[in-house]
Amino acid sequence: MANVDSAMESYREGLDAIDRRILKALQEDGRLSNVDLAERVGLSPSPCLRRVKRLEAQGVIRSYRAVLDRPATGLGLTVFVEIKVVRHTRENAAELQAALEARPEVVSCHMVSGTADFLAEIVVADLTAYERLLAEHLLSLPMVADIRSNFSLRRIKSDGALPLV
Repeated sequence: MANVDSAMESYREGLDAIDRRILKALQEDGRLSNVDLAERVGLSPSPCLRRVKRLEAQGVIRSYRAVLDRPATGLGLTVFVEIKVVRHTRENAAELQAALEARPEVVSCHMVSGTADFLAEIVVADLTAYERLLAEHLLSLPMVADIRSNFSLRRIKSDGALPLV
């Protein structure tokens, strides 16, 4: 873990104040034109575009997308699912990861420490849709030992910008 932390810290140090302003502005509004972005961060358009292209090439900016309102799209139920595997093997982890990545209902997933091995954020229309996903897909996975479902009662914050200090 120390190697990952030191690599991330040295990478963060490679981002100067202008890069951070660019990233902050694009997190707030990914549809900014290059001219508006340049004005916001105090650059002329050409150097600003070069920096954005560099940040994209380095993988700091991974993609651009629209953030949709879940209930407005008919997806009103969010479930946080804790999944334990039968045995801790690399194969079980890889197979479960592939199965979760393949499901469009899984909008976020993490391998975690603690009582569960994986924590998945699942978004579906309603309880019936979740029950179908659970019965037909998740519980049928041979490496799954246990599943605990935590239903979101109200979303307080999601899709937040990264804290670029």
